[in-house]
Amino acid sequence: MNSKPLSLTSLPSIFLGGALALSALAWSVPAKAQSLPQVTAPSVRGLPDFTDLVDLVGPSVVNIRTLERASTSAAGGGSAMDEQMLEFFRRFGIPIPPSMGPRSPKQEPGPMDEAQPRGVGSGFILSSDGLIMTNAHVVDGADELIVTLPDNREFKAKLVGADKRTDVAVVKIEASGLNAVRIGDVNRLRVGEWVMAIGSPFGLENTVTAGIVSAKKRDTGDFLPFIQTDVAINPGNSGGPLINMRGEVVGINSQIYSRSGGFQGISFAIPIDEAVRVSDQLRTTGRVTRGRIGVQIDQVSKEVAESIGLGKPRGALVRGVEADSPASKAGVEPGDIILKFDGKDIDKSVDLPRLVGSTKPGNKSRMTVFRRGTQKELGITVAELEPEQAERRAAAPDTVRPQVSSVVQSLGLTLKALTAAQKKELNLRGGVRVESAEGPAARAGLREGDVIVAIDNMDTTSVEELEAALSKVDKGKSINVLFRRGEWAQYTLIRPIR
Repeated sequence: MNSKPLSLTSLPSIFLGGALALSALAWSVPAKAQSLPQVTAPSVRGLPDFTDLVDLVGPSVVNIRTLERASTSAAGGGSAMDEQMLEFFRRFGIPIPPSMGPRSPKQEPGPMDEAQPRGVGSGFILSSDGLIMTNAHVVDGADELIVTLPDNREFKAKLVGADKRTDVAVVKIEASGLNAVRIGDVNRLRVGEWVMAIGSPFGLENTVTAGIVSAKKRDTGDFLPFIQTDVAINPGNSGGPLINMRGEVVGINSQIYSRSGGFQGISFAIPIDEAVRVSDQLRTTGRVTRGRIGVQIDQVSKEVAESIGLGKPRGALVRGVEADSPASKAGVEPGDIILKFDGKDIDKSVDLPRLVGSTKPGNKSRMTVFRRGTQKELGITVAELEPEQAERRAAAPDTVRPQVSSVVQSLGLTLKALTAAQKKELNLRGGVRVESAEGPAARAGLREGDVIVAIDNMDTTSVEELEAALSKVDKGKSINVLFRRGEWAQYTLIRPIR
């Protein structure tokens, strides 16, 4: 059978005929059928138009090039594209190909102290007199900063301050009458909302990408809950603004999740409210002051929460307390679970460093801790977190093997009480040292050198106390054990053989 090809121009007449046929059918339907309730179709929204946003915010987004003083032999005399790729490799930890690496001085001698391209990033104008916000990693290690405005004017920039912990930096150019961005309210940002980014991926200035907010308060850092989006972000976008549909900046594009180094649908932005708080301190003092209390913390698992009577997992488990720290002076002990700080609930362990970090050093605060089945209120004076303070490492456990005096057969443990010297060294009032762990104890992760501090929320200052505590425990249920390993405390569950 021959059929005539259907052209696009014939589609309207077909739809019109269908509409007329349906209209005629409606007139022939009985009145009773016509009275049936009508279902209202959901409203369909069109895709957003970003053109007005680009016109509004585009003039406030800048390109930032970084230079470093080095000999031409060290720089290798590469092209601008090579420099963009080198920034790509540096930012995302990809090994640099030998062909792009530094050349030997014998291959290409050159004068010293010549400024060489180092990397590229983005930024946005905070104030009309030339304050610009970007990422700390964009300006880190640079000897010179060159800012290019959308109208192609170039300025040498001065670093006002940078904070590596939040990856926020502020630079200044000598200019006036600039187009400053409008700061948005992150609390109004909703998951699923359209957002837009403007930046210089791979040095391609004024590039616009768009997507939606994928999640809020994504925990990827100690001091920042990130905004997750699916906006295309690549090397060079770093430091550029994340913009809502009202033309307001709600974040600084900072990181991507990638196995290849390129964009794979997940990117992260620093919430602008957090960034502004940091920038205010950088502009005032050139650095950021944070509080600290001197504890090492961990998450509370569901099993541990249930076994110690906490109910649902919440709070921050204290694994270690620094000597002479605010926490130590306040009476915080390893194994405590901090539930509140200054009246604010700690739902996850990452909430604690954010609350403490935002507290002014010298402030007298209150903490609620959960210890051995009960809650305690502690007063604490917050100290100042030193810049890039290194974490203290756990002390190596005592390797001297004392004689065994008792064996807890049911758990597979061989135990001995601590000596006075060991208690002083570990800053403990009591505890029982594990000499060997087999069976259920070994499966729970206990090992020689560990110190058991409590069994089933009961302190153990001696082997006899531990055995007495075990005698009161239901032998058919898992037993929660608080123990120390070096300076670190943690919970585990010993499950008896059934």
